[in-house]
Amino acid sequence: MSNTFFQKDIVSVRDFDKQKFETIFQATDKIITMSPNERREIGRGKTLGYLFFEPSTRTRLSFEAAMASIGGTSIGIADASSSSARKGESLGDTVKIMSLYSDVVVLRHQLDGSSRFAAEVSEKPLINAGSGTEEHPTQAILDIYTIRKEKKRIDGLKVGIVGDLKYGRTVYSLLYALGNYKVDVRLISPPALKIRSDSTYEIRKRLAYTETTDLEENISDLDVVYITRIQKERFADIEEYVKVKGSYRIGTDLVKKMKDDAIIMHPLPRLDEISPDLDSTKQAKYFQQAQYGKDTRAALLALILNENGI
Repeated sequence: MSNTFFQKDIVSVRDFDKQKFETIFQATDKIITMSPNERREIGRGKTLGYLFFEPSTRTRLSFEAAMASIGGTSIGIADASSSSARKGESLGDTVKIMSLYSDVVVLRHQLDGSSRFAAEVSEKPLINAGSGTEEHPTQAILDIYTIRKEKKRIDGLKVGIVGDLKYGRTVYSLLYALGNYKVDVRLISPPALKIRSDSTYEIRKRLAYTETTDLEENISDLDVVYITRIQKERFADIEEYVKVKGSYRIGTDLVKKMKDDAIIMHPLPRLDEISPDLDSTKQAKYFQQAQYGKDTRAALLALILNENGI
């Protein structure tokens, strides 16, 4: 079977179908079972170039760790203030130069549309690592993989997505991804942070969902609780942020109401949405989720860089 990811950009989850997810998941399962020496042959001699114009810990480091795990190297900009962007260099020129120095480019940028524009000017495949309030496709890949690994299935599950649904780009990518499966989705947020109306038409074409403000009323029903932080940096008015700050918090009291085999996920970083007391509980899967992030990104890079896959 041909490798449909070879030399392809990864800009939006909307470009994915169930088979594409399955291809990445099978590659991830294979990479996890390989010996370190076998893995390091996959990307030997290849270079990942990263451009992060917004702060990141897990995404940037997991891409670097993923590239290292398959034998490649990474170069890049982790802080826009240390790049020529500070001198006024355009995004297009920065991306073009980085693509000349590397085999695949990873971009995170604060502007909507930035990754699609960058993919047009890049000489090499481009991966969207977060574009404004739009999407974060590799986060959705690792999120779906986490659900598949921890729940052994995706179809038939009840999934609650909680918190900042208006500004959280991980939320939109996850919803687009879940549209490939038969799931019952509950969107749980304060009224001011409901999913954006400009996205609902596209999402409703993919899956049915219900909206509510009450986490406690739904939590005993859910198989997956995916909670996000309220994103202070996205608010134009700090007073509006203060009104919704701390709207939801999962502590031991709520965990007692959950199904015994339910899981809690979070794209991280967390603020006060999940009590640290839960970190050692069997429901807590957010750190395992971060580990899967490295593995799925390693698989994706392997597929993009190798014509015959892995």
